[in-house]
Amino acid sequence: MNKSAALDQTVQNNTSELPQENVSLSAHQTEHSAMNPDIKKPILFFDGICGLCNSSVDFALIRDKNVRVFYSPLQGETAKQLLSEEDIQHVDTVVFRPADGNHLYRRSAAVVRLLWLLTFPWNFYGWILWCIPLPIRDLGYRLIAGSRYRFFGKHETCRMPTPEERSRFLP
Repeated sequence: MNKSAALDQTVQNNTSELPQENVSLSAHQTEHSAMNPDIKKPILFFDGICGLCNSSVDFALIRDKNVRVFYSPLQGETAKQLLSEEDIQHVDTVVFRPADGNHLYRRSAAVVRLLWLLTFPWNFYGWILWCIPLPIRDLGYRLIAGSRYRFFGKHETCRMPTPEERSRFLP
């Protein structure tokens, strides 16, 4: 998976869609990671007020049987500490931060990495999705993201996890 993840990141960088400084962590983000040794799992940052995003998180929670991922809204404190201001302002994307914290994956690349961590058959679907070229995947992602509020609604506040889910969410 490391080789394919590196290849996918290379494709992202070559599309000039993501400048290199947005892929690597800033000094502030690295400093915060060092201050939070408890964050040893990947984190999926999502739009906390988006109906589709919340449904997608519910979907992932059910299929993340091995509890491999933390979830955090882009509007939360964890996002403010670990992501750039640009990532936080652009809530039209999902951001995946691997456990090592060395890279950030956005849009369809984030979805692929999340699917890889879920149970079968979803991890297999992640591999199939990864085979589609990044620009095409991201085009599909942007089409859905552009109309997500219209079709799936927008909540007034971020999603509140149930007591059972609380340990899997970061503020």
